[in-house]
Amino acid sequence: MAMIPSFFNSRSRDIIFDPFSSLDPFKDFPFPSSPLIPRENSAFVNTRIDWKETPEAHVFKADLPGIKKEEVKVEIEDDRVLQISGERSLEKEDRNDTWHRVERSSGKFLRRFKLPENAKTDQVKAGMENGVLTVTVPKEEVKKPDAMKTVEISC
Repeated sequence: MAMIPSFFNSRSRDIIFDPFSSLDPFKDFPFPSSPLIPRENSAFVNTRIDWKETPEAHVFKADLPGIKKEEVKVEIEDDRVLQISGERSLEKEDRNDTWHRVERSSGKFLRRFKLPENAKTDQVKAGMENGVLTVTVPKEEVKKPDAMKTVEISC
């Protein structure tokens, strides 16, 4: 007989998750908020960015669907801080339109990353394709020490 974990009980098996319901499953989570930023826009404000390091560069990728490259800024601050910012404007309202649901995010976003010492901040490149911003920060070559060094033993 299969063991059912204790957190499952007869009541929890009767609960059905409806992804299309109007309930907000995250409403009680402690997401950062601000009186200037409506809660429905907080997902865009907290834009997620991936940062990977390859042997040649640091690569940052951000999904920014529906945003034009002219609406995004990539800056290097204090020679070691990469700043990515932008804004998606609200869609213009027509008084004759009836909105049934508004789920797409709008508003400003700003992300900052302290770059490591090996970053060549004077050679940063950025590109946007299919709603994905890619920022590439080349790395300086790190001189590898000799594989083995002989140390003399003193008396």
